[in-house]
Amino acid sequence: MGRTNPTFRDALRRYRESWAPFRRALRAEDKADFDRLFSRASEHAAAAGNANPADPHRAVVLSMLLSQERELRRLRERVDSTQQTDE
Repeated sequence: MGRTNPTFRDALRRYRESWAPFRRALRAEDKADFDRLFSRASEHAAAAGNANPADPHRAVVLSMLLSQERELRRLRERVDSTQQTDE
């Protein structure tokens, strides 16, 4: 992405804007989760931009999934450490 293709951050912004009607229909607590997904996807903008995917929407979803996986790993580590201290 870059000179010939839009940047990943631009693609992410447009993708988020395309989902605006969906977001408006969500409950307030779900809107916060929706916003967090896109915020987390932007954390991987450098990697997604480096990949220069033909379909940036797939990079958006993969970035969101990667962030979710990271969160799950951290939570599992916390649970594991708590269980070890209880033993």
